[in-house]
Amino acid sequence: MSEPPFTITPNPKFLFYSVKHREAFNHLLYGIKERKGFVQLTGEVGAGKTTLCRALLEQLPDTFSTALILNPVLSADQLVRAIAMEFGLDVRRCDRLETVAVINDFLLRQMAEGRETVLIIDEGQDLTNDLLEQVRLLSNLETDDRKLLQIVLMGQPELRDRLNDHGLRQLRQRITVRYHLKPLTKPELAQYVQHRLHVSGGNGVPYFTRPALWRIFNYSKGIPRLVNAVCDKALLAGYVQQSDRIDWHLVGRALRELEGNIDA
Repeated sequence: MSEPPFTITPNPKFLFYSVKHREAFNHLLYGIKERKGFVQLTGEVGAGKTTLCRALLEQLPDTFSTALILNPVLSADQLVRAIAMEFGLDVRRCDRLETVAVINDFLLRQMAEGRETVLIIDEGQDLTNDLLEQVRLLSNLETDDRKLLQIVLMGQPELRDRLNDHGLRQLRQRITVRYHLKPLTKPELAQYVQHRLHVSGGNGVPYFTRPALWRIFNYSKGIPRLVNAVCDKALLAGYVQQSDRIDWHLVGRALRELEGNIDA
């Protein structure tokens, strides 16, 4: 293999398009290209939201300008400034009102040049109500016939609960495209593991037995990040034992190491 197949970094090269991941990707693309204003993507920790996001950024045409906020735990002023800086705007000496004005001017120039502008905020469940309201206010930047800024909110299932707050009803009403990314099924998990091995250059070696895959599914519940963690440890165990066949017992050893039960 040319590279490790089961790293936990969100590398779009390894993205496996299960039915659910393809649907999620299409929802994101549709919401952005059709200028729906707000798009919401939720899913469990490690379900693949960030990887989908990076794949989306790679596939958007050059006519799109994008900003990605990975850590939104900021004050309202800091969030607006971070968004501006992600778009490459100089707002070092601006207060919040001036920063919003700079962003608005930038969006109008983008429209005049025939370009689209997209803001993606990850870990949206960590946004306070005040920050979510600030994001909603940014969505007010529009002309008579179109939104100037497309906003994608991504987060864990708690984000859906947060948006049900009565105080956020104006924001909730503006979200017209929603998708909740569910874990992999058992058949999809087997395809997922094979896909990552293939992308890494594996040509049938090493391979995971059916009982091994069942054990991985039973532990991970189909969450890709957990699948990666188990498979990576299992491959290491196979390497130590000089075995290309990753079976039930090697996966059990990997699970014990993951759980810290190295003497079990």
